Amino acid sequence: MIGNTPLGRRTTCSALVLLGMVLFAGSNFAQTTRPTTNPQGSAQAATTQGGIGVMRDITAKQLVLDMKIGWNLGNTMEASPGETGWGNPVTTQAMIDALKAKGFKTVRIPITWSGHLGPAPDYTINKQWLDRVETIVNYVLKDGMYAIINTHHDGWIRLTPAGQEAGTAEAAKVWGQIAARFKDYSDYLIFETFNEPKGAQNQYSGGTPESRTVLNAYHLAAVNAIRATGGNNARRIIMCCTHAATPSDAAIQDLVIPNNDPRIIVSIHTYYPGGLSFGNQNSWGTDADKAAMRKELDREARDVSSKGGGTAVIGEWGSVSRVDLASRVAHAEYYAQQALSRGMASVWWDNGGGDFGILNRKSDPISWRWPTIADALVRGASSADLPATHPSK
Repeated sequence: MIGNTPLGRRTTCSALVLLGMVLFAGSNFAQTTRPTTNPQGSAQAATTQGGIGVMRDITAKQLVLDMKIGWNLGNTMEASPGETGWGNPVTTQAMIDALKAKGFKTVRIPITWSGHLGPAPDYTINKQWLDRVETIVNYVLKDGMYAIINTHHDGWIRLTPAGQEAGTAEAAKVWGQIAARFKDYSDYLIFETFNEPKGAQNQYSGGTPESRTVLNAYHLAAVNAIRATGGNNARRIIMCCTHAATPSDAAIQDLVIPNNDPRIIVSIHTYYPGGLSFGNQNSWGTDADKAAMRKELDREARDVSSKGGGTAVIGEWGSVSRVDLASRVAHAEYYAQQALSRGMASVWWDNGGGDFGILNRKSDPISWRWPTIADALVRGASSADLPATHPSK
């Protein structure tokens, strides 16, 4: 989203018949890799059976700094009726390998579960769908990268008092099943409770006090369901978003971290500045542009500092292809650098199309549609002035 208007997620994805999905029995795959760490906390691949992984003795702030820069597998697992429903191809290990080779450290995997659930009261998740999610998670972990999975575009989120009881019950049932499947996975797997839940009013400017209060109840239900599954989920990092994931003061300030849990971090979507994301601003990069960006990121970092683990992941942001390429490159590098310098990892929104899409997922072999932007993102994060909480310090 940008400002008060939702940013279209399907702009380049025509409705196609589901082409088919690669199905794996996730609990029975022969081998997966899970990341372990050296004493400084950097990732290295280690092979194990069953996806079982370690939980490092690091804080939420340290983990977020180690996430550095990320990429969204957008318009894919949140598509209807399934993975290829909005025109993107089946996800492959080669796609994730390309991200790893370029220098990305995190992959966010938006997932819609609503079309893959049984009836109330159990809301049983279709096994093939959950297996497919696990397969993609394993692609990411095999490369020693962080994976974020969430609930995206799910209809149970009704931010009204009337819808709260039924909605939170469904959310708890669904998250309980997801968490149970992944409870032995390492801390390179991160859960994000919801995507951009919003009420009917002031949707992308913070909502209303009532809708924000109801959202807090949803987060509490989801987090309690996750923690109750035990295993590594007792300490797993969880992302909880503001109303519509907006970074507004009111939305962040009214977000109540469940149980005041220090292993919960704030999730926001920024799309800053809006002109680059809507395409009605063609240039960026002056000293004034950079000063305005620093001021905005300072405000966001200050607002989240008292919430849970004291930091945030910027789960969606980017610029569209209509913007001058040199400006897009400058913006990508500076934003990635300045966000991480304030302790916030950022994850570029890639919907697979020609507007936000920087990876050409349909090419064989996989290639980059906008390689200079990808390079700028990695270069920016790599040049960040890291806070003293970074594991390497």
